[in-house]
This record gives sequence, structure tokens and C-alpha cells, in this order.
Amino acid sequence: MTSKIIYKGDLRTEMTHLQSGTIVETDAPTDNNGKGERFSPTDLVATALGSCMLTIMGIAGNTHNINIEGTEVDITKIMTSAPRKIGEIIVKLTMKGQDSYSDKEKAILENAALTCPVFLTLSEDVKKTVEFVWE
Repeated sequence: MTSKIIYKGDLRTEMTHLQSGTIVETDAPTDNNGKGERFSPTDLVATALGSCMLTIMGIAGNTHNINIEGTEVDITKIMTSAPRKIGEIIVKLTMKGQDSYSDKEKAILENAALTCPVFLTLSEDVKKTVEFVWE
């Protein structure tokens, strides 16, 4: 098992990662009868995309001696209705790890990001708009 989830009432869940014991809570968003005091489940899906991209880029960076420490990702989740679902995830990666990146390093990191497991798992129905900003 990966995790255990308990419904706490008032549209809140408590999720426990079994290997580490880390606990994360979710709330329904305010536009769907919730309090919006925590990440919503769909927020976590969108945020997981950015986290996964950074993780796989970090692995590629370690392999090719490319520093990405300090890189930031901004995530914007856009919901659709009828049915209510994630319609688009906008990902802005601002690369701050080193002073400059060669074209080869950029290609390695961009390929890593765009082939991360979450990116590949998300349905093609979910539009994924990705921007790389090389500072």
C-alpha cells in the first residue's frame, strides 16, 4: 500500500503516506462547497505535475552535472464544468540553478520535464501548457 485516506468530515480528508508517515489534508475548494483551507484533490494533481517535472529534471541534472537548485515552478489549474474536471494545467518553470545553460543542457532538462511520469499519465484531454524561463 502507498497511502491511507480518512474522511474527516466537512469535505476534508487526511492522507497518510505509509512509508514516511507524512500527513497531508485536503479540503474541497470554495467554488465546490468547501472551505478552501487546504489543497483540493485537483490542486494536488496539478501541483504533482510540477513536482514530478522538477524531480525528473533533478535526476537528469545529477546525471549530466547540471545544477537546477533554486528552480521554481508556478502552477495554474483551470477547471471545466459539465463534467467538472481539470481542463488545463499551466506550468511555468523558472530555471535559476546556474548562471547560464547551454542549448544541450536546456534540451536535456526540457525533455526530462516533458517525460515525467505525471505528465505522461495525465489524459491527453488535460491541456498541459509548459513554459521554460531561463534566467
